[in-house]
Amino acid sequence: MKVLYFAWLRSMIGVGEEVLDPRPDVRTVQELIDWLAGRSPGHVAAFADLGIVCVAVNQDHVKLDHPVADGDEVAFFPPVTGG
Repeated sequence: MKVLYFAWLRSMIGVGEEVLDPRPDVRTVQELIDWLAGRSPGHVAAFADLGIVCVAVNQDHVKLDHPVADGDEVAFFPPVTGG
């Protein structure tokens, strides 16, 4: 699974991209976030307020209960506005 971090999430975590192999019981975005939070203090800080974190799976905006699977690309980013 490829996990991408953008903007301040990338700064807090310290990398823009990780290729990961989560445990088999990680089946949703929320479970992935919970698993990621165990990786480092930066991950904990980045996901401390999920109200300001958006997520896309395979470039489609999704909610926290969306399924994830091996081979997916999961991107985390702050809300964006047009202008």
